[in-house]
Amino acid sequence: MKPPCQSLSVERCVGETNMKLLEDVVITDSVEVGVPPEKVFDFFLQIVDDASYRAWHPIDHVTFRWIRGNPYEEGSVAYAEEYLHGKLHKLKFRISKIVPNREIEYVPLSRLVRFFFPKNRFEIKPSRDGCVFTAEVYLRIGRIARALAKRKLEMGLSSIRKHMKEEGENLKRILEERNSHVTNGSRQA
Repeated sequence: MKPPCQSLSVERCVGETNMKLLEDVVITDSVEVGVPPEKVFDFFLQIVDDASYRAWHPIDHVTFRWIRGNPYEEGSVAYAEEYLHGKLHKLKFRISKIVPNREIEYVPLSRLVRFFFPKNRFEIKPSRDGCVFTAEVYLRIGRIARALAKRKLEMGLSSIRKHMKEEGENLKRILEERNSHVTNGSRQA
């Protein structure tokens, strides 16, 4: 029988067994957005440079560019810099899956980084009043690290949760404001 998950409020364990040295953890954040899924997907298609990346999270996002392939096509590679838990992270990632208007999945380019951070995923599901946007970060955390550096680990996970929540809230605000301006503009015409 599998032991119960030792996870935090927004995390779930994936494939946990007694013998594993690493614990698989998924941190998720979801937000209801009052626009159709197509508008959320288009928002990501428009992130192509520093300005568009910073518009999404002005405090933490620093730089963004595509370094190989066409934007948001499977196999394309992007470079991004952002602050997490007060530290600048420089990331190269490859788009591993695209389902238009539904899903974007990307993985770190570095095998070493990918071992501990296997993938990130955005899911967009239609809802009655628009859609639900869900961000997922997949992590592998060493049981020894969890035991010896629990406080530092919890601070890092908390920082990731906070960043994800802010990205979701910013996405919602940006798209609903755009939609409001379009709706109000068409009513006045």
